[in-house]
Amino acid sequence: MSAPRATRTTALHAGAWWLWALGLAAAASRTTNPLLLGMLVGVAGYVVAARRTDAPWARSYGAFAKLGLFVIAVRLVFAFVLGSPIPGTHLLVTLPEVPLPDWAQGVRIGGRVTAEGMLFALYDGLKLAALLICVGAANALANPARMLKSLPGALYEAGVAVVVAMTFAPNLVADVQRLRAARRLRGRPDRGFKALLQVGLPVLEGALERSVALAAAMDARGYGRTARVPRAVRHTTSALTLGGLLGVCAGTYGLLAGSGAGYGLPLLLAGLAAALGGLWLGGRRSVRTRYRPERWGVRAWLVAGSGIAVAALMIRADTVAPGALQPPVVPLTAPVLPLWPALGVLMGLLPAFVAPLPPRTSSERAGPGDGPRGARTPGASKEPARSPRPLRAPRSPQSPQSSQSSQSPTSQRESTQ
Repeated sequence: MSAPRATRTTALHAGAWWLWALGLAAAASRTTNPLLLGMLVGVAGYVVAARRTDAPWARSYGAFAKLGLFVIAVRLVFAFVLGSPIPGTHLLVTLPEVPLPDWAQGVRIGGRVTAEGMLFALYDGLKLAALLICVGAANALANPARMLKSLPGALYEAGVAVVVAMTFAPNLVADVQRLRAARRLRGRPDRGFKALLQVGLPVLEGALERSVALAAAMDARGYGRTARVPRAVRHTTSALTLGGLLGVCAGTYGLLAGSGAGYGLPLLLAGLAAALGGLWLGGRRSVRTRYRPERWGVRAWLVAGSGIAVAALMIRADTVAPGALQPPVVPLTAPVLPLWPALGVLMGLLPAFVAPLPPRTSSERAGPGDGPRGARTPGASKEPARSPRPLRAPRSPQSPQSSQSSQSPTSQRESTQ
């Protein structure tokens, strides 16, 4: 199936991107194998590079990747300074240990640093970084406004708060990049602590201006208005929603934990059904209407299904062969790439081929002759362009007397002779 260009009608549903990314994140939470985690990060990065747009929120993927590297570094520093509970025999260095009181049993500062403990910290940090990068992929691919438009009426107020919180970081990153580029154009340094302080004030001012504009727009659109519903409906809605959310939390914990996958899936499905019923009843309080509702088509099913399939295969592999997904660090052994879990991770590449292509940029829409003045396209002719001939004004009809008066004296003399 050939992927069309993304337009208002063919754009992929934002919820499909989030289901795909959450499926990859669930798969990353089931393993500490660095090879599988690297494949998950590579799959997310490839799909983002192939299908993200030029929107401000699409530029936040790099920030999430840097945050993942920062998490790995912090995890390694903590394991180096505070030690690790993993016993090891390969000693790297011995730090001076700080004596602690008796009530701080199990906590130490300094001491022996082993290779096994550092390797365990590296695997743990890689898992956290993969989770952050998968969430960053969803944030870079899904349009927050379209996601808010697709939420149920009962979650509209909460969805607005979540979308505002999610778009704050991408807009902040875009403002910092814009201001750093402006400083470079002015010949000022854009790196260092001093430059960061000088950029921080305009960024804070822009964030406050966006907050005020958002508040005014929400007030103008009647944000917070609700319709009256019977008390019995309200109580039923609250019971179904709270019970369903508790079931979803318990089922998710059963699926993500080392044991409990047998009861986790039925409990998760029951919780989802109860929560959806509560949200449907709660939507009766909403007085807003939807203009051009989002469509969930075949491509959205394929994208969301690929992420869910990756998570399901990884959960199945964790129950069948946990040793391949959790490589031991004692004794030190090189991780091995399991075959069919790796093939399952490659299913996450499906959105790069079935999701709609990003819209064309202004440079792609421009023709070969629409470049800047003085620029020459490859293969263009070197002959100078000919200027168009000026148009002549039509002659007005003249009378014989006026035509005779307009003749020169020599022609008049010849005519008299």
